[in-house]
Amino acid sequence: MAPLTAGLLSGLLRRCAAAGALFPGAQLHAQALVAGRLPHATLETDLVLLYCRCGALPRARQVFEGMPSPSMHACNVLLAASPPGEALALLARLLAAGLRPDRYAVPAALRACAELRDARVGAALHCFGVHLGLFPNVVVSGALLDMYAKAGMLDDAVRVFDEMPERDAAVWNCMVTGYARAGKATEALQLFRRAQTEAVHMARDLRAVPSVLNACGKEGELMKGREIHGRMVRCLAFDSDAAVGNALVDMYAKCGCLDAARAVFSGMKVRNVVSWSTLISCYGVHGMGEEALRIYEEMVSRGVKPNSITFTSVLTSCSHSGLVTDGRRIFESMSKAHGVEPTADHYTCMVDLFGRAGAIEEAVGFIRKMPMEPCASVWGALLSACAMHNNVDVGETAAYRLFELEEGNASNYVTLCGIYDAVGQSDCVAGLRSRMRELGMVKTPGCSWIDVKGRCYTFYQGSIPHYLSRQMVWVLKQLVDDMDISKSEDEHGDMYCELLGG
Repeated sequence: MAPLTAGLLSGLLRRCAAAGALFPGAQLHAQALVAGRLPHATLETDLVLLYCRCGALPRARQVFEGMPSPSMHACNVLLAASPPGEALALLARLLAAGLRPDRYAVPAALRACAELRDARVGAALHCFGVHLGLFPNVVVSGALLDMYAKAGMLDDAVRVFDEMPERDAAVWNCMVTGYARAGKATEALQLFRRAQTEAVHMARDLRAVPSVLNACGKEGELMKGREIHGRMVRCLAFDSDAAVGNALVDMYAKCGCLDAARAVFSGMKVRNVVSWSTLISCYGVHGMGEEALRIYEEMVSRGVKPNSITFTSVLTSCSHSGLVTDGRRIFESMSKAHGVEPTADHYTCMVDLFGRAGAIEEAVGFIRKMPMEPCASVWGALLSACAMHNNVDVGETAAYRLFELEEGNASNYVTLCGIYDAVGQSDCVAGLRSRMRELGMVKTPGCSWIDVKGRCYTFYQGSIPHYLSRQMVWVLKQLVDDMDISKSEDEHGDMYCELLGG
């Protein structure tokens, strides 16, 4: 048997790390100790890599802590594998020890800042990277862009994007996703179009597509969503990608096109539990609870195991359609038949279901039986139900719980004011509004909007200028007149057909 030299051990450890073979790697670790090969900088770095790749982070940290002088490579490996908070703490230790982070350490630290949404530390790393001359590197710049985008600092992300000398597909996808996440569907689609022509290998890169479709759905941008759908069909890219298919189903449903959503679902070659849950939710939010239940039963019959999100979709569908008996049955089957323990979201759905149906006392009893402390969403569902049915006593209980849990939420005060007003308790309304003024609360006004030629027009109650309102009334009158003429022509046409038939 060949002697276990450091070079041989290193090669074997790296092969174990690449294969994720923890047990053989641990045996090699033991043999290295017995053979007296440790401490050894290369072998210890390989051991850190092995344990990180195999998910044994405590062991990796133990090896790292035992190294007399950790190499930068070992630091980078542990930094990339550590949770965000621990990664930044490790970076601080490296800086305190006089080590200089390189083009591998800085992206790992920036990714940690992105996960923590810590723009302050991320901006400090930006300055540090500029000082070290790291930002011509596309990986470092991409990590910085991602950090700013996830922290909601879109202008800074755009500045980084524009200053990059070269951009790979990951950078383009990150910037498109950043726009989409911020609800800027128009900008996301424009950049997506640019990426298709300017970026290499972007024609069939679908990573940003679900985010853009999600933005289109939220903004009601049906035409833009259809454009992306058309692009996916032309490059034959979407029918085998479940994530894109799911996003298309969701987008069409949010834009009110249930038939198109169902057609996309039926055409998907690959479906997962998210696909079924999305379709169930689509029918549920449109008040078609019985169809949502039918799809759920079909899903179960095909052997697809429902998850927590599936049950949220089903219970919400039952709530919107008043299917109390079915909702109760589904809730009881969660843990008994499917092994899914109900969460606070599922209890919220049930409270909403009972509340909408007018069973306020049953909703209160359900809350009392909850195995966890009721959260704000549960009390919010109960308060909404009380507003719907003008139940003052229970509404006050729910509202005052919400005042404690959501101190700055003015809508809870407004909802309780509405209940008082509906039952004629004007003194209580005045007292609550006075309390809101003391707390400096102002309710955000509701609004509606419409997109015309790429420009979004927003309308608030009472905010429309007089000259515009006159124009709008005139246009509305013209539309009504046109519809009357069309209806009259249809009636004359029917009469003509009857005469011909006679």
